[in-house]
Amino acid sequence: MTVTDIIILLIVAGICGSIGRAISGYSHGGCLVSIALGFIGAFIGMFLERKLGLPEPFNVRVGTSTFPILWSIIGSALFVALISLLTRRRPVR
Repeated sequence: MTVTDIIILLIVAGICGSIGRAISGYSHGGCLVSIALGFIGAFIGMFLERKLGLPEPFNVRVGTSTFPILWSIIGSALFVALISLLTRRRPVR
């Protein structure tokens, strides 16, 4: 895997993480958080895909590896929704 492949993979993961954050409506963090959410979402999404026996409808091939776009967005949206439920701010009295 070359440096160009890694940069492209980071950009794709960042876009997927941003879309997942936008779907869930929780927007704390910046570009690095979106990249991390894209990769975490890919792991969660692929886990769900394998357990439920669902197909992989849209993958991007970067170098020798493939990145699951749709499952990354779904997984990051689920992960961000879970985080937002656990870290909801309480009103100050």
